[in-house]
Amino acid sequence: MAHRLKKEGNYSYIEVGEGTPIIVLHGLMGGLSNFSEVSDYFSKKGYKIIIPELPIYSMSLLKTNVKSFSKYLHDFIIFKGYNEVILLGNSLGGHIGLYHTKLFPETVKALIITGSSGLYESAMGGGYTKRSDYEVIKKKAQEVFYDPAVATKEIVDEVYETVNDRHKLIKTLAIAKSAIRHNMAKDLPHMHVPTCIIWGKNDTVTPPEVAEEFNMLLPDSDLFWIDKCGHAAMMEHPEEFNKILDNWLQKREF
Repeated sequence: MAHRLKKEGNYSYIEVGEGTPIIVLHGLMGGLSNFSEVSDYFSKKGYKIIIPELPIYSMSLLKTNVKSFSKYLHDFIIFKGYNEVILLGNSLGGHIGLYHTKLFPETVKALIITGSSGLYESAMGGGYTKRSDYEVIKKKAQEVFYDPAVATKEIVDEVYETVNDRHKLIKTLAIAKSAIRHNMAKDLPHMHVPTCIIWGKNDTVTPPEVAEEFNMLLPDSDLFWIDKCGHAAMMEHPEEFNKILDNWLQKREF
């Protein structure tokens, strides 16, 4: 991503475009660059795209959980002076967006989730007994996508570095446990924020039935599928993802 990281107060974030704020929430193993095509597209469509760097590895271990990250997001929204935002989250980012919406519904105009945790996920933090074996890590990274070629060497290197850094691994495991603990099945029926669910038909981390359950439990949601697509639709099929989301935002008049 060519956009410069801004640093203000306790926050580091990318900001591009002008208009309605869309705050993008990255996943556990996902960098800010995962959303480069989303930010390039929507920043030219009358939206201000803000991608904060979530404090996944910098919070104290006690605060390394979905609830704390949701509160961090709320503090960031207040810091930026926004009354209402659209939240877009992938994987853990989707879960943080959902939990934030549960806690602070008045600040969320709309919610977009893709490959979100919150109901079920095959633990991204687990299965790293052979974490020093690069090929094992490469295979795990490739399994996130329908097309293994999307897992570039840069992505594999980042995952390998994360799971072989003891500090980061402990935090990763803590977050994975927190995601399971903060199951949202009972909360979703009470959340009336308009929600766009975009899901890969071939997601093995949060399988298609998870998307169907989100759609069933949320009172005001629309579900869209992308074929030949794994856990990170905005990376694997960015054009289709952007088109679906753009149409939904226009239809809902956001």
